[in-house]
Amino acid sequence: MNPFDHLRRWWQTWTGEEETPLDGDTPAWIASLLVHLVLLVVLGLWVMYRPANPPTLTLATTTTEERQPVPEEVRFSDRRLPTAGANSLAGSNVAMASAPVLDVTSELAPQETDVPNLVTFDDPLLADVSKAPLSSQEVLVRGAAGEGATGASGAVDRITYEILQSLETRKTLVVWLFDQSGSMQPQREEIMARFTRIYEELGMLESAGSQAFARHQGQPLLTAIMAFGEHVSFCTSEPTADLATLQAAIAGIQNDPSGKEMVFTAVEQALLKYRKVQQGPPRRNLMIIIVSDEAGDDQQRLDHVLALCKRQAAPVYCIGVPAPFGRENVEIKFVDPDPQYDQSVQWIPVRQGPESIVPEAVQLGFIDGSRDDEYQYLDSGFGPFALTRLCVETGGIYFAVHPNRQTTSRPVSRNEVGVMSARLHHFFDAAVMRNYQPNYLPAEEYNAYVHANKARLALVQAARSSMLEPMQTPRLEFPKVDEGEFKSSLDQAQQAAARLEPRVKALYDILRQGEVDRPKLDTPRWQAGYDLAMGRVMAMLVRTRSYNVMLAKAKQGMRFENPQNDTWVLEPADDVSITSELDKIAKQARMYLERVIRDHPGTPWALLAQRELQFPLGWKWTERFTDVQRRRMMEGNAAPMPADELNRMQRPPRREGIKL
Repeated sequence: MNPFDHLRRWWQTWTGEEETPLDGDTPAWIASLLVHLVLLVVLGLWVMYRPANPPTLTLATTTTEERQPVPEEVRFSDRRLPTAGANSLAGSNVAMASAPVLDVTSELAPQETDVPNLVTFDDPLLADVSKAPLSSQEVLVRGAAGEGATGASGAVDRITYEILQSLETRKTLVVWLFDQSGSMQPQREEIMARFTRIYEELGMLESAGSQAFARHQGQPLLTAIMAFGEHVSFCTSEPTADLATLQAAIAGIQNDPSGKEMVFTAVEQALLKYRKVQQGPPRRNLMIIIVSDEAGDDQQRLDHVLALCKRQAAPVYCIGVPAPFGRENVEIKFVDPDPQYDQSVQWIPVRQGPESIVPEAVQLGFIDGSRDDEYQYLDSGFGPFALTRLCVETGGIYFAVHPNRQTTSRPVSRNEVGVMSARLHHFFDAAVMRNYQPNYLPAEEYNAYVHANKARLALVQAARSSMLEPMQTPRLEFPKVDEGEFKSSLDQAQQAAARLEPRVKALYDILRQGEVDRPKLDTPRWQAGYDLAMGRVMAMLVRTRSYNVMLAKAKQGMRFENPQNDTWVLEPADDVSITSELDKIAKQARMYLERVIRDHPGTPWALLAQRELQFPLGWKWTERFTDVQRRRMMEGNAAPMPADELNRMQRPPRREGIKL
């Protein structure tokens, strides 16, 4: 039955009418109504939800001339890597900054405000310092912590690429700041030779219609030369594009005998001197390039200079040196250039570090005297802190230059170190060291960061207190001609150990306070630093105590098993079971050192841990025959050297007080 029949019968019964609204075409009408209602609903929804009219895009094409190939020496990848890396052998794999163009039209008054020293720690250690002018929260751009090179020429090539990148956006002013110290003489000459080629290449690119130059009219690139030592001088009266003028300015730089490097003052004066040239018209990008082999003697001006660089959007590049691991000073190989003076090698201390705001490595000697051997000066993997931070936070690059940098698989001997180069005996793979970057923070923020973890605080305190004179080559042979002389020699050796032990114990107590927060250390650098310090201090404590105990035992009386023997000898031994406490400390020392080797391979921390474990922590007495009486007779009968022989052996006079 049709479904409408029921409705029709109901209508006829209720109204008594024969015709119903559902007769005839009514079903078709209802179906049509339903279809139209559905269409109306769909149209309504479409009006409500259809997107707004998209904006009209007008694509304008510009005709550009074919770009000439860039010379091979200035080709670099612009692939972006982490914001700050370690000193690297990967020439192009260095983090680049993407810096917004800042407005430099506002007037900058030369401020002579007192800026606190980069680090001023009074007792208690790491007390709060004055607030820096600019906190890291306001950092706009970040550059690269370093890029390693074996010579200055590679760094200069990379800077050429940076100049081209700057010219892509705007006309550019480049200011070169040259260190006048005597140790920089060879590097200045190397850069001078490369400098000419670089500017000739830039001229070739300009003549070839390089896009970097084509977009600008009239002297797109200007350069100024400055020099700094104890004072700052402007070697070019005005910025110039004339290569001959620039060459003459560099060639005229004289060595400064003061030994001072006011590098941050020089950067500040460059910013203020060339601010109007930068602002134009026409507006120019400003690049500052520092050439120096020291950390700078005016680091207290870092935060002030950094603020000026950021306001003027001026990236700073530095062709510098690697900082020694965990220490301020390193030794430079020096041979007097004047033949009238002694031509033998001298090692002159120069400040090139540390790589962090304060030293974060405990400095201890080894039991066999290796403090003065190949483990004293290691490459940190980074440049000196203040200059590196200036480059990092302005979007520049710090280039760490050392002629022995390519040697990472073996130690570098003293003979391999070039004249006027630092004595760094070990270098490390940049890819590994990039994970151990220091904290580039203002002093106040660094202090807060260190205080937030007891292990970090203990490490910094221990590093500050660790400049000890440990048992360097302690006396291990004790000839026995008679009991009185034997006992006297034991007393002298025991006094040296007794003086050292309280100082080692004090270091141990400092580091133990940080053990509770050791699991909270969240960066490889601090983990490796704390573990190495703990392991080495524990090892020294065990060796010192056990050495003292063994001497005391000998004073109670010992007899040779072989009556012909005449000398007692202390030799390293694995057995340290003198006391249960000492044995426990020895086991913990090995645990810390082995963890450093396992978790941080290929780093300075692992190298030092391996060196520490080469010698056992305990001692044992052995005996031998050295023919003591015969040796003493020969020493007593030695004839003095004739005066004429002494005169022939005398060398030319040596100049004293040399400052590099």
